[in-house]
Amino acid sequence: MSYRISPVSPEGARAVAVAESLIPALRERADAADRASRIEPQNYRDMQTSGLAAAFVPEELGGLGLRSIHDWILAIATLAKGDGSAAIAISMHLSATRGLAGVYRANAPGSAPHERAKSFLEKVAKGEVLICSTTTERGNDNLHPLTEAFAHADGWRINGTKHFVTMSPLATHINTNVRMRDGDGDHITNVLFPMATPGVRQHDNWDALGMRASGSQSISFDDCIVPVDALRKIGPWGQWSIAVLVNRTLANVPLVGAFLGLAEAAFDYALAHQRKAKGAADRAGVPNALAEMEILLATSQSILARMGEQLDAFMAQSRGGADCTWEQGHELMKDYQSAKWVVNRNAIQIVSQAMDLFGGGGFMAGNPLSRLYRDVRAGPFMQPHSPIDARDYVGRVLLQQFPER
Repeated sequence: MSYRISPVSPEGARAVAVAESLIPALRERADAADRASRIEPQNYRDMQTSGLAAAFVPEELGGLGLRSIHDWILAIATLAKGDGSAAIAISMHLSATRGLAGVYRANAPGSAPHERAKSFLEKVAKGEVLICSTTTERGNDNLHPLTEAFAHADGWRINGTKHFVTMSPLATHINTNVRMRDGDGDHITNVLFPMATPGVRQHDNWDALGMRASGSQSISFDDCIVPVDALRKIGPWGQWSIAVLVNRTLANVPLVGAFLGLAEAAFDYALAHQRKAKGAADRAGVPNALAEMEILLATSQSILARMGEQLDAFMAQSRGGADCTWEQGHELMKDYQSAKWVVNRNAIQIVSQAMDLFGGGGFMAGNPLSRLYRDVRAGPFMQPHSPIDARDYVGRVLLQQFPER
């Protein structure tokens, strides 16, 4: 179809091709993993051995060398056509590795940040490191983490609980945001440390309506000691900052791609079913429903592709976000919120329409549409922002009343 998104970089084309090659195996395993509400380890072994998990690792370190946000979105949308749970899970790993690749490139060889990032990235390329990422806590938002790092003789002592820690049952490392207070103020800081750190407690409590194979359990940190250089300040606690605006946008846009992929898969199922059905074109409602789905899908593909192109241009023009202004950061977040709003709403409607077209068979647990119907409903819950808050945020930015909190 003419609106389907295409890669814009050679590295992205390779990543998307790998993602496409994984779709059949992901689909084959998806139903059993969903029924068991358990993450499927083989999916991630496949992503590691195929090189997809090392998509953002520079080529000289053994990865694909991906840099394009547009193509990252497309790779995740492609994976979601096989299994939405696997797609959102690996995207969070890719977010962390993209950040490490940025540190590797931005610092001089031999410097501590460069060498630390290089060591991580080489292990990612070898399939030795798998990183889960989370910012979610009960009852608050991304700007107010309550999990806290306290100064300790050996570095930092971390205490708190995170929820929706996707892919954590398989991860070797966890990447998260925590609160840290020092003589300079109250900060949001990022920390990356091994899952095997003493005091990390996995709750094995993931039991949700959809994305059941994502392994998004809760994790507690009970006096976890991490090295002094494991923390990186990214902004003041409780407030938007340029770094948080940029990082939250870049990390979360590809997750929207997963819900586009779910919608594309549902459309493909419904269209194939109707092409095989006798007399489908003679039923006036069928062509009309398919046309409505096609328009919703084209709208979603167009806005998300444009968002990806805009982010690639922004990264090139702002030196990876280093030259971003306060206003630009909020404009970027506003545009992401608009794309998220459109794609999530349209995806839910497309999957629901596919269920209508498929008939009673689509309601049966063995039909992939029943899983897509549940999985696609997770989109609006992903922060920032929820549908309840998104319109207010977009409107305030349009009025140039840029929120600080």
